[in-house]
This record gives sequence, C-alpha cells and structure tokens, in this order.
Amino acid sequence: MIAKKYEQLVTILQKMETVVVAFSGGVDSTFLLKAAVDALGASNVLAVTADSETYPTSELEEAKSLALHIGVKHIVIETSELAIPGYSENTKNRCYFCKSSLFDHLIPVMDEARFNNVIYGVIADDMNEFRPGMKAAKEKGIR
Repeated sequence: MIAKKYEQLVTILQKMETVVVAFSGGVDSTFLLKAAVDALGASNVLAVTADSETYPTSELEEAKSLALHIGVKHIVIETSELAIPGYSENTKNRCYFCKSSLFDHLIPVMDEARFNNVIYGVIADDMNEFRPGMKAAKEKGIR
C-alpha cells in the first residue's frame, strides 16, 4: 500500500517536470524534497527555505544540511512573519497569513528559475484538521 502511494506521488511529480519545494527541513518537506529529486533529478528541483525571526537558527542549519545530503540546490530567502498582517495577532487562522506570504515569496523564485510549480508537504492527518494554510495554497495554485 505504501509503495503504491509513493508511486502515485512520483507520477504526479514527474508530470510537473520542475518544482520549487517549500522546504522547512521538517519531516513533510524533507520527504517531499527527496521524492521530488528521485522523480525529477536534482537539476529540476529547487529547495527554498524562508528564514524569519520565528524560524530557529538550529532548524535553518538542519535544513541546509538535509538539502546538501539530498544533493539538491537550496536557497534561503529572508522573510518577516511578524510583519505579516494577521499573523502576529496569533488568531486560529494565523497560518493562512503565514502560508499566503510564504507562497507570495516563492512564486517569484519559481518564475525566476523558470520552473513550473511550487509544492509543499502535508501529512494525511492535516487533511482532517483545520488547516488555513492549505486554503492559502489552494488560492495561489500551490500543489
């Protein structure tokens, strides 16, 4: 069953041809990054990490290390989550504002690289929960 789902993911990624991965270095995005490299080859994948005042330096270093280990080009962009209207108020939909801003930063990176898609990782449990960031992704055409 897991192998079949992985094959489906690889097929989806292959149809995309080139991808920018929103890469935090967490389990979801690391798995997606590795699957994208396996499916498309490293030259067709770009990992992008958004560094802001809310992203711990240790996690940024881990993301850099993981991208290097996977063998993919990795860039770090500077953002400021605390400056995003609606985020710092810490309401239950703050993730909508955070993800919307993240994707607003990643789309120009995708365009500059002449890649076709921006993708980000979620897990099955996220599908059953209130996830306003997924709404932001859908609105912006993020896979």
